[in-house]
Amino acid sequence: MASQEDSFPRGGSKKKAHPVKAPQQPIEHDNLFDIPTEEGSRKRKRNPEQAAKNKRSKTEKKEPSKSEAEQSGILSIEVLSEGMRLLGCVKEVNNLELVISLPNDLWGYVQATNICDAYTKKLNEQVDREEPLEDLAPLSKLFQPGMLVRCAVSSLKSTSKKNKSIKLSLNPKDVNGVLSPAALKPGMLLTGTVDSVEDHGYLVDIGVGGTKAFLPWQKEQEYVKQKNKGTKLQVGQYLNCLIEEVKGNGGSVRLSTIQSEVSAAIATEEQNWTLDNLLPGLVVKAQVQKVTPYGLSLSFLSSFTGLVDFMHLDSKKTGHYFQTQMVRACILSVHPRTKSVRLTLHSSFLQAGRPITRLCHHLIGAVLNDVPVQSFYTKAGATFRLKDGSLAYARIRHLSQTEKSFKPEKFKPGNLHRCRVIDFSPMDDLALLSLKTSIIEAPFLRYHDIQPGQIVKGKVFTLRSYGMIVKVTEQIKGLVPTLHLADVQIRNPQKKYRVQDEVKCRVLMCDPENKKLLMTLKKTLVESSLPALTNYKEAKPDLQTHGFISSIKDCGCIVKFYNDVRGLVPQRELGAQPISAPEEVFYVGQVVKVTVLKSEPEQERMLLSFRLSNDKEMESTAQSQKKAMLVDVKVKKKTEKGLEVSILPDDISALLPTTHLSDNVTNSQLLCYWLQAGDILHKVLCLSHSDGHIVLCRKPALISAVESGQDPKVFSEFQPGMLLTGFVKSIKAYGIFVQFPSGLSGLAPKSALSDKFVTTISDHFVEGQTVVAKVTNVDEEKQRMLLSLRLSDVSQEDTTASSLTLLSQCLEELQGVRSLMSSRDSVLTQTLAEMTPGLLVDLVVQDMSSDGSLVFSNGSVPGLVLRASKYHQGGKAVDPGQRTKAVILHVDTQKSEVHVSLRQELVNRKVKQLKKDTEHRAVIEHLEKTFAIASLVETGQLIAFPVASHLNDTFRFDSEKLQVGQGVSVIIKSTKPCDIGLFLAVESSVKKRTPALPSVAPESAGQDPGVVSELLEKPTLPIGEMVTGTVKSIKATHVIVTLENGLTGYIHASQILDDVSHGTHPTTTLKVGNPVTARVIGQRTWLTHKLASSLIKSIILFPICLCANSELEKNISSDPSTQSSSPTEKLKQYFPGQTVVCFMRKFNVIKKWLEVEITSDIRGRIPQLLTSLSFKVCVSVTSFFLCNPSICRQSSLGAGIQIVCPIDRPRVSLSHRKNGTKSSLELSLSLSLPLSLSFRTNPKMKSKIEDPEVTSMKDIKEGQLLRGYVEAIKKQGIFFRISPTLVGRVKYQHVTTYLPFDRALYQTYLPEGKLLSAKVLRVNRKQNLLYLSFLPKDTGKPDVFPESLGLPPRDQERELLSNQPKKKRKLEQEEEDHGASETKKKQQLKEKKEKKQLMKEKKEKQKQLMKEEKEKQKQLMKEKKKKQKQLKKQTKPTEVPRLQLSSGFAWDVSLDTLAPAMPPREDSSDSEDEEASQATLKKSKKGKELEKQEAEKELSRIEAALMDPNWKPETADDFDRLVLSSPNSSILWLQYMAFHLHATEIEKARAVAERALKSISFREEQEKLNVWVALMNLENMYGSKETLTKVFERAVQYCEPLKVYFQLADIYTKSEKYQAAEELYSRMLKRFRQEKTVWIRYGAFLLQRGQADANHRLLQRSFNCLPQKEHVDVISKFAQLEFQLGDAERAKAMFETTLSSYPKRTDVWSVYIDMIIKYGSQKEARDIFERVVHLSLAPKRMKFFFKRYLDYEKQHGTAETVQAVKEKALAYVEATGTLAES
Repeated sequence: MASQEDSFPRGGSKKKAHPVKAPQQPIEHDNLFDIPTEEGSRKRKRNPEQAAKNKRSKTEKKEPSKSEAEQSGILSIEVLSEGMRLLGCVKEVNNLELVISLPNDLWGYVQATNICDAYTKKLNEQVDREEPLEDLAPLSKLFQPGMLVRCAVSSLKSTSKKNKSIKLSLNPKDVNGVLSPAALKPGMLLTGTVDSVEDHGYLVDIGVGGTKAFLPWQKEQEYVKQKNKGTKLQVGQYLNCLIEEVKGNGGSVRLSTIQSEVSAAIATEEQNWTLDNLLPGLVVKAQVQKVTPYGLSLSFLSSFTGLVDFMHLDSKKTGHYFQTQMVRACILSVHPRTKSVRLTLHSSFLQAGRPITRLCHHLIGAVLNDVPVQSFYTKAGATFRLKDGSLAYARIRHLSQTEKSFKPEKFKPGNLHRCRVIDFSPMDDLALLSLKTSIIEAPFLRYHDIQPGQIVKGKVFTLRSYGMIVKVTEQIKGLVPTLHLADVQIRNPQKKYRVQDEVKCRVLMCDPENKKLLMTLKKTLVESSLPALTNYKEAKPDLQTHGFISSIKDCGCIVKFYNDVRGLVPQRELGAQPISAPEEVFYVGQVVKVTVLKSEPEQERMLLSFRLSNDKEMESTAQSQKKAMLVDVKVKKKTEKGLEVSILPDDISALLPTTHLSDNVTNSQLLCYWLQAGDILHKVLCLSHSDGHIVLCRKPALISAVESGQDPKVFSEFQPGMLLTGFVKSIKAYGIFVQFPSGLSGLAPKSALSDKFVTTISDHFVEGQTVVAKVTNVDEEKQRMLLSLRLSDVSQEDTTASSLTLLSQCLEELQGVRSLMSSRDSVLTQTLAEMTPGLLVDLVVQDMSSDGSLVFSNGSVPGLVLRASKYHQGGKAVDPGQRTKAVILHVDTQKSEVHVSLRQELVNRKVKQLKKDTEHRAVIEHLEKTFAIASLVETGQLIAFPVASHLNDTFRFDSEKLQVGQGVSVIIKSTKPCDIGLFLAVESSVKKRTPALPSVAPESAGQDPGVVSELLEKPTLPIGEMVTGTVKSIKATHVIVTLENGLTGYIHASQILDDVSHGTHPTTTLKVGNPVTARVIGQRTWLTHKLASSLIKSIILFPICLCANSELEKNISSDPSTQSSSPTEKLKQYFPGQTVVCFMRKFNVIKKWLEVEITSDIRGRIPQLLTSLSFKVCVSVTSFFLCNPSICRQSSLGAGIQIVCPIDRPRVSLSHRKNGTKSSLELSLSLSLPLSLSFRTNPKMKSKIEDPEVTSMKDIKEGQLLRGYVEAIKKQGIFFRISPTLVGRVKYQHVTTYLPFDRALYQTYLPEGKLLSAKVLRVNRKQNLLYLSFLPKDTGKPDVFPESLGLPPRDQERELLSNQPKKKRKLEQEEEDHGASETKKKQQLKEKKEKKQLMKEKKEKQKQLMKEEKEKQKQLMKEKKKKQKQLKKQTKPTEVPRLQLSSGFAWDVSLDTLAPAMPPREDSSDSEDEEASQATLKKSKKGKELEKQEAEKELSRIEAALMDPNWKPETADDFDRLVLSSPNSSILWLQYMAFHLHATEIEKARAVAERALKSISFREEQEKLNVWVALMNLENMYGSKETLTKVFERAVQYCEPLKVYFQLADIYTKSEKYQAAEELYSRMLKRFRQEKTVWIRYGAFLLQRGQADANHRLLQRSFNCLPQKEHVDVISKFAQLEFQLGDAERAKAMFETTLSSYPKRTDVWSVYIDMIIKYGSQKEARDIFERVVHLSLAPKRMKFFFKRYLDYEKQHGTAETVQAVKEKALAYVEATGTLAES
């Protein structure tokens, strides 16, 4: 009955889910009607005199409270009332609510239903539909943290602790409801939300009744680009709008969101604001009325008065306000009853629409000591001054632990207190403090303070079915799942745990963003002393730890740890004995102890073992020993080796060497200098015992390595590839010995010390220096290992991060030195400690030293030396005794010397907020060994950037070293200066360095143009001077040399050796680091393209050209090569045929030529086809000439290759490049054919091929045999290159003796670059035309086409054309010698006329031949089609296609299988000769009449064929006629598309589909759908994903969407795009979730893919989405799918379960019977029939089942079984009749 009710409802309405309704706001009664009546009634009862007395007494009582309120001047939750309008800031955006920060440390919440009415309507619609709406944006897209919003208090609810929660509303009707349409004026700034999106703009809800607000498109474009990241506005979007125009007395307004206009909006008196409709967020001009210690009283808009509390005063102007001062203020709140207005003077509120950028404080959670009180405010709280200068605020309740213990006298200005930062108020821009002891000592303040694996204590808050909630603090609560309540699972946790019980838990996982905390109470995990595994990187091999089994599989157990880290224990590692059934031995939730076998952090995979070895138990003791190695020491005295210290607390003597005080060598000496007896050093590493003394180490890198366990203890633990931190123990001539913390050491050979060439090891490393070494080889027998210190081996992480870490560590140590100095008694020492870089000081010039630097005196501190180098004098001419201002660059605390600068760009620097990761130009001002101090070009601010990128990066060539005054490009890494006053940065690129200019004398510093001209004109080194230098690097064609004076030069390969022989590389004679003597042969300077103002800094000297060969001996001035000559003069030195030595430069892939260099300024190129006679060499030039050393050895070629340059008319391109390198000549070189001696790849070939040298047409004679290369195949013939300047043409009739039908054969057998022999047929020297032949009879070579192709000979075609040999000769002469002379013109005209006649006759003959051929072809086609029909009738297709086409087109064919369309045959030049020969066959009159008759017959045949119903179209015209006659037939359109696809004309097929969609009537939905499906098939096979998506979206618009989705899913499935099909089905489940066919089709897809588990989950999901009446049908369909595609046993179980619940569903029984008959056995079928016929169903239904049973037995049974069924039916009839009678 229940099922019938579901299937056939008898009326009534279906219960719908209740939509989320906005809570009704309480209706406020107007004070004008409420309060006066009440007071009036009371007044009538009282005596006037008594009323006066009571009035005076009331005012007296209210005065003190009023003064207290004025004194406090801040908002509190008691002051708020419903309807109060406030300005707030979005602090957090959650899924269904916003957290709003309010003024004076208040917080409120806005629910999603209080945004606006349109958004609430969308939410209700989504709840009704039970699926997400596409046009409903989440709150995270509508609101961003920091956005200022106007809100109204909707309710104040009391919580359990007598606190009140503030519920707010952003609905414009609640905020702007106080406005009326008549009150709207242009220029008013309102807030609103997008109500709807229209054609030309947006309708905006501004909350004013009776007013429609419109925002045009053009007014919101700027807002969309800047604020909304380019996306269009959506319903519910919050906007700050400016009224531009008001129409109809406020009935309609036009708005604007242009940011510049909104930011500048100010409320004025002309806008007629009143206290009733005044809105928060308005910016006004105000005047100070009164200044009090607690704030200001302002007057604004001529008659209004407001209050500014102490929290909202401008921090820069606090204490400087006076009466009548004019200020700009922003309204914060307006009380609806008292009409009190509160304002703010913070600059961040004075531009409407600008968000607040600072939303958090970096010290939240930190405990601060000795924080001074700034001010105390009675009944409000106190403000404190933090160390960074910012203010913080503590409310009155947070100033003491309890109210009784509060003492106001403790909070006088200047008193120091211990407090904790608990939060930050964005609206007040203040950090919030608490002085409560409970909060200060609380271990956790926020979820961010809790780490996985940490032990926490809490109280049981409540017990649920899913676990226990534990209260850690007032703000933090966590969940202990049921599985983790104990080591074993307990059934009644309430018996063990009670509310308020204290428990000790361990954190499993903490998600601070979502405020989720998972903990465990398993005793083994809580009390475990093994390390907690919180990430995969900590999982080192052999690590032992505790975990719990989360799941048990056949392959093993999954063990889970902390922070969702998990690993697999394979079956072989479950125990010492093999365990076949893990589920019988282990259980889920069991705590186990495991050993890590292998970990892959990147893949987040880990292999574990339950088998534990005895030696693993000793790891905990090793860890304790490791911890014991870190001790605290006290300095006893200084020695030459370092510091003698005593280990605390046992006073054990030990030695701390100087080199072990720091990783930085310079800082080690500095620390040793300033440390004194009695100083205590913490966290010092016990390194080793030597000579009875303990040696200590304070290197941070070594300590970090020991703490992280990266210090192997025994030699067997060292493995090749390990990166270990150690220090240089000793330096030998053959390498360096590196010692590690364990005391073991290894050798780093000299060759493995650096990527650079190492000449002297002491230049790279010093003893005691910290290094990172890579183990390359381990010899366990001899206990030796080899190491590598090369940067390329040890540098794994980002060099920027590592260099920044080294810099930060160095500066921290320098700051530590300053702390030591500040504790000393010396005035000089304390003064040096207070001086920081960037500090501006007044100095007196004392003297000038011998090196030109100025020495200053401070006067007050004797012994203090301040020095400014010549560069830092800034061009000033100063005299002794003169006072000047200077900037401190660096303080050398060891020498007590301060480096200062007088440069104006530093003294007058600009303070600017720097952004992180921004790139700036800077100038180096001071250099230290480990870092450099530079000034930004833009502002003059000082920054520090590291010189080294790694601990091993210690050596630099002179050319790589930085210089003072050099320009660099840096990337800022800190937005605030560090403790020593410098911003941190890193160098962006070494390539962006600009060299420093020579130092300029002070008196000439002001003459910038003169300095520039001198630098440009004055040569650095004279030409011809002998210089010495060091080889810096070796290139392919030149060598870079660093000279002694720091300049850089280069030596070209042509200038190294006098004679370059074959097989030698000139540059190999020099090596990096070798000294070299050379002579200067030239030099250049160049300027950058920057402006003239920066011209001096941009001057770069060009590398000096050097020579190192015999040029050293001869006079440089007499050598013409060194004198300045024009490029053409240098080119005259070379002539055609000259042998030159070239040096390989590179191979130009685009231009296909080999670039070579002859000298430093003359280059050449060799075309790819002319590099060799071998076709293999021509194809792979790079491998033979540049990249393949074996080829070079075979050919005896080095970098210099001797070639011959036969240049007829050389092409010279003079490229005077302005890039500062050199002006080069590009000489077009070409290799003539006989010059293969130097380029041939096989030197063993003894037979030389001699070809005549061909440079022009004069060298060619008719009949001559030449060799060359195929250059191109074109319509006119084959172009054949003989030399670099000569190309001949081979007509197609002179290519081969065969007649090829396919032009592609030419591309196959005559590829570009093939070497062939050709015979010269004719030479036309006047027009430079050359005609050649490849025919075997002319060349004596085999034909270019092999006989195996079976091509017909060309002679058969020429038999008919052999009657006119003279005409043919004349035509050829006419082609060659046209226009030769005037006497031949008349003869040529006659020949042309004859040619035309011949052409006409030939065409007629061709028509006749073509007609005959067509008839033959048609007859053959008819016979083929008849055979095909017979075959089709005989054979049945195994798979029925979705759409059958007569043309045989298959939609799932790939593009590669389609036959390409044959290109139109190009008429070769011999076709004209053939036409001329055929024209001689003249036709008679009878022949012409016969042709006419045949043409008429052909026409009648075509007409008859068109009338034939079985006729099939063969051309596009045929299809056009058919679709015109039947435009609504989709099968014709699809055949038309298939016709184009067979010819690979994809675009034409698309065009036909578009025509079909336009032509088919809109009523023919199925026909249109067929075309859409075909078009989607087409795009799926031949288009892209984007084109298919566009077609699909269009089809959904014009057809029934569900059918289109199903068709596309089928297309994806048949084309095996299963991922796309799954994504499409997922979309269908969201859009058509109540269509059961979608679930069924998706289930069938999953079963076809073998995903049975996914199919089961899908069925369960369908029950949640489909109506209950559809459940039985869906189960039945899924069971059928299981029978067909899945598990038959599961299908039977599904049917049995359904029928047990619905035994009278005959349709389910019938389907079940069908499935059993088809897929089951006969026994199963008879069993189910027996069950069915014994059901108590209606007689009509029982008759149906008996009939089916009888039919089954007749088909599959015997006569006895048939008779048995009949007897059962008879018995049923008799029993039914008996029941009816009774």
